[in-house]
Amino acid sequence: MKTDVIPLGTASAVPTDERHLSALAIKRKGRVLLFDCGEGTQYRLREAGLSWARIDALFVTHLHGDHCYGLPGLLSTMDLQQRTDPVTLVLPPGGLAMLRAVPGAAPDRLSFPVELVEADAALGEGVAYEANEFVVEARRLEHRGDFAMGFRFEERTRPGRFDPARARALGVPEGPAFGRLQNGSPVTTPDGTTVHPTQVLGPPRPGIAVAYVTDTRPCDGGRALAAEADLLYHDATFADEHAARARETGHSTAREAATVARDVGAQRLLLGHLSARYPDPTPLVQEARQVVPGAEAAEELRHYTLDPRDKAPDR
Repeated sequence: MKTDVIPLGTASAVPTDERHLSALAIKRKGRVLLFDCGEGTQYRLREAGLSWARIDALFVTHLHGDHCYGLPGLLSTMDLQQRTDPVTLVLPPGGLAMLRAVPGAAPDRLSFPVELVEADAALGEGVAYEANEFVVEARRLEHRGDFAMGFRFEERTRPGRFDPARARALGVPEGPAFGRLQNGSPVTTPDGTTVHPTQVLGPPRPGIAVAYVTDTRPCDGGRALAAEADLLYHDATFADEHAARARETGHSTAREAATVARDVGAQRLLLGHLSARYPDPTPLVQEARQVVPGAEAAEELRHYTLDPRDKAPDR
């Protein structure tokens, strides 16, 4: 099952003519997860062809306005559209109080059920959201002393491919017994032989992993989220010439983002949260490519399609 990663906004702090405020969508099986919701995200969802009604969960990294001021408006729109499906909100500390202070955005007064997950200030490892086929992990990041967290979307590992010819050769009758083997349970053949799933299944098939690590210095939490990710979206606010400013404001340089990607084995790097002082991201890309040759500036509204079939079974 293919998954699309769509950057909706890649600007740092303020929008520009070319960049919008922070938001990123993951689309899978027609459903959407939204990470951050800067001002104007509703418009970006429309331009990306993504439906508000298809959003199952929203994740906010921190309460700086460029990452969350679009959330009250989006929730209000869902309410006006008479949404009935539940939605999960994963918020930093203080997120609920912020929403309750905005008319029409209080979760307990919306027309649809809201499951609220408000992170603890001492957030360590933790599953923020899970479904049958994937989980979203949250970890604390380092952003000038303010609470900020990053996220990792990861599909659960699937069993290896079933070999029906091998099963028949071992005496397994077609029908329910095939299904039990595919689901990981042993079966007994008519002659009393026990056949185990490992005898008829190929290597386990890992799913794809996407890390969203923004508004942070390089840190242990970010590295853990990014480890061997198929796609890493990482804060790259500044170039080397403003490395001191990056440290002062709790951001990363493009080179630092690439160093994180290289060190943890991320397969693909998208540079995001780019300062308005770089209307052309080429200098940032050039610096990152000195460390990771394939590094790219995240392109807004582009669908980065990830297919688990492209992964090596034993990776």
